[in-house]
Amino acid sequence: MILFNLRCADGHDFEAWFRDGAAWEQRSDGAVSCPVCGCTEVSKAPMAPRIGRHRGEAEPAAALTSQLTTQLAGLRKTIAENCDYVGDRFAEEARKIHYGETKPRDIYGEASPAEARELLEEGVTFQRLPVVPRTNS
Repeated sequence: MILFNLRCADGHDFEAWFRDGAAWEQRSDGAVSCPVCGCTEVSKAPMAPRIGRHRGEAEPAAALTSQLTTQLAGLRKTIAENCDYVGDRFAEEARKIHYGETKPRDIYGEASPAEARELLEEGVTFQRLPVVPRTNS
């Protein structure tokens, strides 16, 4: 696995993991989107070299990644227990709530990067959550 620093066309910096350098090169257009704005025009940003550690020394980033993954999974569980799932109709339902066409309620679902960008342009308030990687356990 390799961690790349990335930057979207709107200037937001973020990180993403790839199987190897070739996986970054062979990704399909739109496969990576900015977690802040949803922009899919993404390029590599400058990165500092990683200095190797002695064998057996804990990798702080791995521990932090594990902790964040656990917290994100808990957040997703809380959302699922307390909000209405609207699936791929998220953008449509969010607009109805925003414009007062339906009763306000907490919802979650999926939206394409283009739909997310349109919602932002319309002033619809929402949050994007990163995908929680599945484990083999």
